Amino acid sequence: MTQITTVKQRFGIIGTSELLDRALEVALRVAPTDLTVLVTGESGVGKEFFPQVIHAFSARKHNKYIAVNCAAIPEGTIDSELFGHEKGAFTGALEARKGYFEEADGGTIFLDEVAELPLPTQARLLRVLQTGEFIRVGSSRVQKTNVRVVAATNTDLQQAIAHGRFREDLYYRLGTVPITVPALRERPEDIPLLFRKFASDVAEQYRMPAVTLDDAAREMLKNYYWRGNIRQLKNVAEQISAIEQTRLITPGVLAKYLPQQTGGAPMPAGPRFDADMSTERELLYKVLFDMRSDINDLKRMMTELMQGATFREPVRDVKALLPTTAQSSAYVPQAPVHNASYPGAYVPGGEPASAPVFAESEEVTDEPPRGMTKADMQREQILRALRRNNGRRREAAAELFMSERTLYRKIKELGIEDN
Repeated sequence: MTQITTVKQRFGIIGTSELLDRALEVALRVAPTDLTVLVTGESGVGKEFFPQVIHAFSARKHNKYIAVNCAAIPEGTIDSELFGHEKGAFTGALEARKGYFEEADGGTIFLDEVAELPLPTQARLLRVLQTGEFIRVGSSRVQKTNVRVVAATNTDLQQAIAHGRFREDLYYRLGTVPITVPALRERPEDIPLLFRKFASDVAEQYRMPAVTLDDAAREMLKNYYWRGNIRQLKNVAEQISAIEQTRLITPGVLAKYLPQQTGGAPMPAGPRFDADMSTERELLYKVLFDMRSDINDLKRMMTELMQGATFREPVRDVKALLPTTAQSSAYVPQAPVHNASYPGAYVPGGEPASAPVFAESEEVTDEPPRGMTKADMQREQILRALRRNNGRRREAAAELFMSERTLYRKIKELGIEDN
């Protein structure tokens, strides 16, 4: 019997996957050392077994093993929980208390969900890993501890580092030996074995016959994506065992307990936009829509002009409706002349005028005017909003659907203040 088989039997680990065996092999090899280990993998894959294996096969196996869920401890008390505190260090500290690193001296501490630690606590943890020193909350005395740290997370730490949520130096210090636990979909040969184990446990606990899978249902389980991994599979096995009267499970029965998934694998994430990109995109759309609306208004007024409608507003206001570039490219006004073909048309002064001649197609599109850059359109839209609101930036920002702070920055970037 190999050592890996012994480990599986001792800790109740089920599976024959090569990926699983490889992860266990790394854990067994690093166990006799004091190197820090970082266990990574999706939620529900069973990462909590690996620090237990490492501790059990290390020279520290007769000392304490403490597991800490970092995500379950409030940020205000995490330092006290890990490193202890002195009496009177904060409200409610009625007596001195040892932290987990002091309690686990000579043993192993498992930091689950280590990515959830706040940045100040990460700095304290880094000092413990590098020098073995820590200071209780409310104390100035440096203490020493000899603790082996095994950490685990289902978070992409490289991405967390890029977003400033995790210290890069701590990442490299924790990940001296990385162990990646495979997702359930990466070990499909183990899925029927795990289902049978969970179904047998339920049957034994509640004294009922265990459910079994036919061949088609077994293949259906193996081909399912299992976003929740082993935890989700266990829930499905328990639900079927408790609810279904039939003990032979077919694909029709199994499908009722598996959430529908499109295409198996999760949809790839779309492009990510930061706040600045999103603001610029929305501003660009608003410029285009406003330009289209202005040109449509102009067309409507020209049509009414040709049909003999009388306007209260002077013709110069019609021209003001057009964007700067549209005034030069959208239409070419003709000089006022007497034209019997349009007896009802008029301009201020009472003389008939010929209809305006459009240089381009009358169809209005969302294409920006030629020669106008995105910055030009943003600048034009901001200037319009400022004019409409008599220079009041707060009202202009609200009209543009952006914050006042973003508007100030845009005004500075586009040089509007210099004009």
